[in-house]
Amino acid sequence: MAARSILGGVAHGPVIVAGEALSFWGGVDPATGKVIDVHHPLHGVCLTDSILLMPSSRGSCTGSGVLLDLALTGRAPAALVFSEAEDVLTLGALIASELFGKRLPVLRLAPEAFAALSQAKTATISDTAIEADGLQLAVSPAASAALDLTEADRAMLDGREGLAVQLAMRIICAMAAQQGATGLVDVTQAHIDGCIYASPANLTFAEKIADMGARVRVPTTMNAISVDRANWREQGVPASFGDPAARLADAYVRMGCRPTFTCSPYLLDSAPGAGETIAWAESNAVIFANTVLGARTAKHPDFLDLCIALTGRAPLSGVYLDIHRKARRVIDVELPDAVDDAFWPLIGYLAGRAAPDRIPLLRGLASAHPSRDDLKALCAAFGTTSAAPMLHVEGVTPEAEGAAAADTDRMVITRADMAAAWQLLNEGPEAVELVAIGSPHASIAECRALAVALGGRKRHKDVAVIVTAGHQVIAEARDDGTLGLLAESGVQVLPDLCWCSISEPVFPTRTRALITNSGKYAHYGPGLSGRAVRFGSLAECVSAALTGLAPKTLPDWLS
Repeated sequence: MAARSILGGVAHGPVIVAGEALSFWGGVDPATGKVIDVHHPLHGVCLTDSILLMPSSRGSCTGSGVLLDLALTGRAPAALVFSEAEDVLTLGALIASELFGKRLPVLRLAPEAFAALSQAKTATISDTAIEADGLQLAVSPAASAALDLTEADRAMLDGREGLAVQLAMRIICAMAAQQGATGLVDVTQAHIDGCIYASPANLTFAEKIADMGARVRVPTTMNAISVDRANWREQGVPASFGDPAARLADAYVRMGCRPTFTCSPYLLDSAPGAGETIAWAESNAVIFANTVLGARTAKHPDFLDLCIALTGRAPLSGVYLDIHRKARRVIDVELPDAVDDAFWPLIGYLAGRAAPDRIPLLRGLASAHPSRDDLKALCAAFGTTSAAPMLHVEGVTPEAEGAAAADTDRMVITRADMAAAWQLLNEGPEAVELVAIGSPHASIAECRALAVALGGRKRHKDVAVIVTAGHQVIAEARDDGTLGLLAESGVQVLPDLCWCSISEPVFPTRTRALITNSGKYAHYGPGLSGRAVRFGSLAECVSAALTGLAPKTLPDWLS
């Protein structure tokens, strides 16, 4: 079909075309509707009231919350038009309609129709047609798959278990239909991403559901939040931000979620095993769970994560199914000699750009023997540039053998590609005032490695060094003396929040430029913090911490 309605509605506005996918969280400012991702072709463009065309979304699951906030404040696009399957923004639009009566049309077009509409300057959309500069496309109605529901599913859908559960099941069924699922699947645990205060809409949604008496029915962990929950007042965070951020966390705790407050739930004692069917949100966590742990979870958008936790049921689609875990692009990597830890997030970043819409199989990396933390960094960076919920690394990850589908294509990541990406992520100045570690949250091994690299030396007086980590890791670091060693070197270790949710004054206000060893934060940092960002290895971050300088040179393995 040339054009299919995913969510109905009417709209009119100028056509804005994004040639590549965009993460609304970290990529669009909810206060203005402008694109703030400095690496995206639409940087600086306001999307409000536009007919926005893009292949799909990418990046953070929190994009659904940003879109909901834009819809509630009148700053959203007038309609969203995709050429590929998309869940994150679709879910945000579904919540806007279901809970708040704000209809925002979502459509999916075949490639030829998408290309034709991309040439138009303005478009008008109705439930049955798209009209644009002489182009007319009939719109097919939204999919209405007949789901094979259990008696327990029907009880929830009929409201026999309360209004909150009924609403959650209605949303799950709507998403299942648009995903082409024919049934639902039990999950053993969930991880909530929507507890980050990305916008007031996140709080509005959570408190609305909590006030209905909602309680999760499977063990449910929580992502990093936007403040240090116990200390934000002492840290000088204004109440206008700290109070709603803390209330948001409290709403999820009130619904029975475990206050883990970490974006690295795979580091917890509750991490799932191979083959376990779970429901996680947060892009890096989803990719790590599927790729490294061999667990099974779709990349669930914010809000859908809670709906699944309330019901214990998820749409049986995507990478829950064997066929959709296959790689449809093989990427051969030219492995340089003697790579360091910065190589892995760089390759993840490039792999995502090379496979923005499909699962890849990376070849040529096994001889470098990546550690669990190397793979953590790779998965996080991959999630910033790809919409795929997982990848495979030949000879390394558990499902890589035989992962390539019969119709796979091939690409190569060369040393020249690596050098170009290094330059792209290192546009900031040599002088830095901040070293940012822990995006995603640092592991105990990373904390120990930082302490060893510092070797008891004090940070430069004009450079702040901050690590974000989960409570479980911080407790372990305290018990084994690592936390004390870091404190002696002037390193601050913060719980609850992470770099992608940190704000001033916890983020040092005098910072003009920072350096990070995270490919994820190197990408999002300029838009989120408004500062120049440098990217480098842990050793380069330590050198900058001691000297205040990050020389603009390629790493030895790329020189």
